[in-house]
This record gives sequence, C-alpha cells and structure tokens, in this order.
Amino acid sequence: MLMATWRLLPFDVRDAAWNLAIDEAILQARITEQVSLNTFRLYRWYPSAVSVGRNEVIEDRVYLQTAKQFGVDVVRRCSGGGTVYHDCDGEITYSVVAKVSDLGVNSDIAVVYFKIYEAIVDALRLLGISADFNSGNTKNCPNLTVGGKKISGSSQTLSRGYVLQHGTLLRNVNLDKMFQLLKLQNLTCQQAAELGRQNITSITDLLGHQISSDTIANALKQGFKSILKIQLQESPLTFFEEETATKLYKEKYSTKNGP
Repeated sequence: MLMATWRLLPFDVRDAAWNLAIDEAILQARITEQVSLNTFRLYRWYPSAVSVGRNEVIEDRVYLQTAKQFGVDVVRRCSGGGTVYHDCDGEITYSVVAKVSDLGVNSDIAVVYFKIYEAIVDALRLLGISADFNSGNTKNCPNLTVGGKKISGSSQTLSRGYVLQHGTLLRNVNLDKMFQLLKLQNLTCQQAAELGRQNITSITDLLGHQISSDTIANALKQGFKSILKIQLQESPLTFFEEETATKLYKEKYSTKNGP
C-alpha cells in the first residue's frame, strides 16, 4: 500500500505574530482546498514569546511589564489551551494541519491529541526518552509527561473536519524566567517556579547533556513518518498561504496582544 504524502515546511525561525499567522494561513488553505496535502511544520520563536489561548484574559495570565522589559512578545493564539512561554533556544514547536479522517481517527478532540502525541512519543523514544500520554482535564489540554513531569504540551482548533494542532517539545527550560512572565493565581514568581520544578522537565534534564535543535527536529520527522505512516515532501508555502499569512500578520497577530 502506498503511503500518503504530507508537505514538510522547511525548519523556520520567526517572531510570534508570523508563526501564528502562518499556522492559521495553512489551516485556511487546507479547509478551502487551496492546498491538497496535509502539512507538518517545525519552527522556533525569535524573540522569545508568550502565547495565550484564545479564551484567556491576557492581563490575568502574563506579567506584561516584565515581558516588555525582557523583550518577549505576547500574542494570542487561534487555538485554545493555556498560556505558554516559548523560549527562543529552549524548545522546538511543531504544527500539524490535516484532515482529521487522514489521521485514521474520528473528530473527538482527545483522540486526535492522542494520535499526534503517539508520533512525539516515538520521536522521544528515538532520543532515548520514554514518555506517557496525559489526557489532561477541564483546565489543561492533553500533554506528554516523563516521570509525571510535563515535557510537551499542545493546543488545537478543529474546523470543518480539519485540525490545526501546534505544540512544544522542551529542549531546555528556564523555570525562573518562565514564571517571571507567567502568572499563577495566588503564587509569587518564586513559588510558581518551585512548583514548576516539580511538574516540568526537558530533554536536557532527562539526558543530562545538551542536544541540538536539528537532532530533535529529525527525530520528530521520523516519529511522524513512522506513526502516521506517511512520507514527508519538503516544499514551501504557496502564494495563497503567503498572502493569507501576511494579511493575518498585519491585521490580526501584530496588533496589540493579537485578536
């Protein structure tokens, strides 16, 4: 049986507004059949950024003055979920834009999460790490943990039978900086960082040595190819997607705190 082909976008580094504009543009293109292939994308954020779920109150979740002092972008996603700090060197972000039925699952949100996380679990296995699926709860999206500590989180939006799921895989984590930016109710920054140390880990922490972003990216590609039984064909954004992303960047994501 022939394996399905997905488009792989070149590994990219952009600012927050561009990263989210591109993800949404790809989803719009797929929904309207301007693009026929599902898309797998890997990217990083420069400068570092905080992304906020579409239903969250930014002022309740982010120390905006600290973000400004640190030169950290703040942007709202089109997807749900919580508030996330994206360190420019500390993580790899992936996004999947696909027809849900092409994943071999129904449109149940938790099932879609599980299928995509299977691929990330396989990528981590290739790096020597054994991770577990955590189904989350009413406040937290499903995620991946190692020894009970979170190593990967994601958020998604479903529309007309298509999914955009984007999420992080932590290469390194600076919890003190993270929780100078992210507000946790009734906790000081120091208390939040201590709580983070109990609940968050990274590839570097687990392996005991540094590993390059390219090595992690290659493992992710292999994990997705193996679990989803697909081929990846590298090609750029289409003209339609470039135009749509530019419009979203200017009119939505680069405005104050996003949509």
